[in-house]
Amino acid sequence: MVDTIDLQIIEILKQNSRYSYAEIGRKISLSSSSIRERVQKLEDTGIIESYTLKINTKRLGYTMEVFILLKIFDGKLNLVLNEIHGFKEVEYAHRITGPYNIHIKALLKDQEHLQNFVDTLITYGNPTTLLILSEIKQKD
Repeated sequence: MVDTIDLQIIEILKQNSRYSYAEIGRKISLSSSSIRERVQKLEDTGIIESYTLKINTKRLGYTMEVFILLKIFDGKLNLVLNEIHGFKEVEYAHRITGPYNIHIKALLKDQEHLQNFVDTLITYGNPTTLLILSEIKQKD
């Protein structure tokens, strides 16, 4: 069972997963060995699944972010579900309900890269592209 101390540890790790056990312990007045045991328990029970890295993709040359809604052609859904993992442009993709089958967030270098990516997706279905202007809220 997760208690309030575990929830505090989770919140601290969400801010910066590189904090040492000692740094976390100082923030909530526990020993580093207690923190280590609790974090290990959170990992073992699957509450903490992984630690991630946030990258500034613009500094890597990916200046465009887009959402793409894809209405898959009949008989092509399984093909898309298998092949979408191979598209380096796709940051994430979800299978969704409604008039579209797939929701994609893609990172692209420029308009030509976007055009080429959309041309690839057209072989699977009808894409609707939405250019992301700015991010107004991000999950902590």
